[in-house]
Amino acid sequence: MTAQELRLVRGTAAVVVGLVLLRLAAAAWTPLTFDEAYYWMWSKHLAGGYYDHPPMVAVVIRLGTMIAGDTEFGVRVVSVMLALPMSWAVYRTAELLFGGQRIATTAVILLNATMITSVGLMIVTPDAPVLVASSFVLLTLAQVLATGQGAWWLAVGVAIGVALLSKYTALFFGPAILIWLIAVPKMRRWLISPWPYLGGLVALAVFSPVLFWNAEHGWVSFIKQLGRARIDHFNPAFIAELIPTQFAFATPLVFILGVMGLYALAVRKPGAWPARVLLNAMFWVIVLYFGWHALHSRVEANWFAPVYPTLAIIAAVAATIVQWKPREQRTVDFCLRWAGPTGVVMFTALVMQANTGLLSGYKRDATVRSIGVGFVELAADVEAVRARVGATCVVAPDYGTTGWLTFYLPKGTCVFQRTQRIRWVNMPEPSAEQLSGKLLLVGEQNAAANPEWRAAFARIEKVADLKRKRGPLVVENVELNLLEGAKGDVLDRSPPPELEGR
Repeated sequence: MTAQELRLVRGTAAVVVGLVLLRLAAAAWTPLTFDEAYYWMWSKHLAGGYYDHPPMVAVVIRLGTMIAGDTEFGVRVVSVMLALPMSWAVYRTAELLFGGQRIATTAVILLNATMITSVGLMIVTPDAPVLVASSFVLLTLAQVLATGQGAWWLAVGVAIGVALLSKYTALFFGPAILIWLIAVPKMRRWLISPWPYLGGLVALAVFSPVLFWNAEHGWVSFIKQLGRARIDHFNPAFIAELIPTQFAFATPLVFILGVMGLYALAVRKPGAWPARVLLNAMFWVIVLYFGWHALHSRVEANWFAPVYPTLAIIAAVAATIVQWKPREQRTVDFCLRWAGPTGVVMFTALVMQANTGLLSGYKRDATVRSIGVGFVELAADVEAVRARVGATCVVAPDYGTTGWLTFYLPKGTCVFQRTQRIRWVNMPEPSAEQLSGKLLLVGEQNAAANPEWRAAFARIEKVADLKRKRGPLVVENVELNLLEGAKGDVLDRSPPPELEGR
């Protein structure tokens, strides 16, 4: 490595560390989203699986809270720090596939400029660990190509297994790898080698806790998630959402470079054929599936997380290898120069807006309900009412409110969701003594007029009206009702819809 290349690598490392520090500061300042609070509850009762997802997100949170306690920073610290090994994996992959420090460092910078990395690692969801695991799937496959050593297939199996422990989307890596092996003549020898199949067994072994958990619970998580592939109706309007959301999540300049890189891989053919096919297969299999999925249902922007390590390398190909005409080259140069600063500005603006509402003039926006701004104050008011009325437990109408209340109420407060008990199957239930006392229902509007609650309790009395606020904006009005005289089991043990009729 020359002195110039060494400076480039050190400068890139400094940028990545700086971005990690920025995200850590934002992580400490920003209240939890309702999903994060829900996954935090998972982390207190680790299991092989959960109703919604595999367990890796809970493991990541558990490690963080062991370091920094049950705080917003503790929940997020490990997820944010995962940007470091992810960046190294992308750096090494680009170097193996295309050679040179420039494309490798460019890929790292472009990946860290994206919102899927900055926000996706700060807000801890299953997309955070699957994003990181995907970078190692790509790296281990690049090592197979570069070394020709079968033992690397075992590492591929570990990486895919960890990705599967993070999110079921990782199943698409299997078809992508098969396409790569078939399409590249020099790779076809692996089809009759035991190594890829041994790697598959390794992936299965790593993923096995999820299989065992599902077998014990009627395969409910598989039915819930894989059932989304079923098409009951067509609504092509969802297709129109895909490009704008990815334009934002990739950040505009990285998105442009990514599109130019995809064009270059198809037409200009930079690099070797095996490298080009690997990138295309890892990108298009998942993208085409979600394009098909959008024919009948909304595709959330974060679902594309597994393709972003690949997209970053593709964008770096456009920025550093391809020879463009002068006009296109000016576009590339502009995007490359300003992609990082644009990503930082977008991330900073989003965090500021989510916490304060300043950029919208304190008006309502898309972040206002999902992020728990104002919940510290609301939880203090709920606790005051709970103590005043003598309630033994707090009841929440949904999983998000359950997570928030459990996190922000005093430690040890009895909080539960009466319905959807499959979500809490890994966690101990409130005791009979707690359930027989007065219960404080939080967040159910007009509960006394709701037939479901009237059928379950003899007495429902509204005891308070509270407000959750972000600055001067009232995010939501929160009604508190006292519940007494349960007419049966307080907990609704109806089977989840996925298992009804079994």
